Amino acid sequence: MQQFSDAKWSFVTRGVVDREATRLGSLSREARLGDLVAARVVSLNAHDSLENAHGRRVRLYPGDVVVGAYGNRYATDYYEGYLPTGTAAHLLTAGGVIGQVASAHAHRNEPTDLEVLGFLTGPTGAPLSLDDFAVPLPAPAAPELGTFVVVGSSMNAGKTTTASALVQGWARAGLRVGAGKVTGSGSGKDRWMYEDAGAAAMVDFLDFGMPSTFGYPQERLTATMVGIRDELVRRGASVVVLEIADGLLQSETRALTACLPGFADAAVLAVADALSAVAGVEIMHALGVPVRTISGLVTASPLASREAVEATGIPVLSPSELVTGGALDLLSAVAVPA
Repeated sequence: MQQFSDAKWSFVTRGVVDREATRLGSLSREARLGDLVAARVVSLNAHDSLENAHGRRVRLYPGDVVVGAYGNRYATDYYEGYLPTGTAAHLLTAGGVIGQVASAHAHRNEPTDLEVLGFLTGPTGAPLSLDDFAVPLPAPAAPELGTFVVVGSSMNAGKTTTASALVQGWARAGLRVGAGKVTGSGSGKDRWMYEDAGAAAMVDFLDFGMPSTFGYPQERLTATMVGIRDELVRRGASVVVLEIADGLLQSETRALTACLPGFADAAVLAVADALSAVAGVEIMHALGVPVRTISGLVTASPLASREAVEATGIPVLSPSELVTGGALDLLSAVAVPA
């Protein structure tokens, strides 16, 4: 099929090492999370471009064939989406997650419509999944200087900016920093932020075979969180920062946060306002996770920051303060005994 040979491969397919060995097969069974599929663009709406396997945005046109992966999406400010039940589907993310929109934020346009053409198959003719290209779980390994986890009160609370500030603060001090994204939807955006901040190693859930983590069993998500930490240490990181997506009211985020005692050396909470700081600290305390520092969008307002400090008794540090000393202070406060 000529159109398939000219297909635009999305970011979630970055681990497919030999594209020439893949073929376009039929839709021989029901959709599963992680299935690699080819789909034709029917109409362009919210997503008029695709993030390719190298992270560059490429323009989409009606009739284009894209290669992506079946997945769900949980985004309170964008789409709620699930596996499609037929050939009609939507582009859930610019990174190439393909599913069917169930609900959308009022300010978002209609999704880009796709027609699924078939599964990608390997030499045996069996459908391929991102699981076929996942890295194996590494041996357990704790970083010398500790594991730090950033969680948030909601989407767009400033989690990635906070994690990147920690990376930059430690990297400027000459440390070899590992950064990982535990949950979310496959995209290069956060990886580039970590890299630009100075991370020496980056690993995310996509490396472990998931295009989007929403809907996967909790046991797998927990194993992936540990595996990301271990893989970063295997790649030479002496200190690790991990970001958990979405907010604390999201069930998977909440369950992963409950696993932090005994795993994380410190938790940092990113919030948008002081009231979110109070609620977030209370939720994490109930889960047995003390919050060491508060950051995020709340720090754009000195007044809101003071409200958060007065209400929680926890230091509030802006990303710039984390870069210029706060990250090192946090590291010193939870120094791992020799």
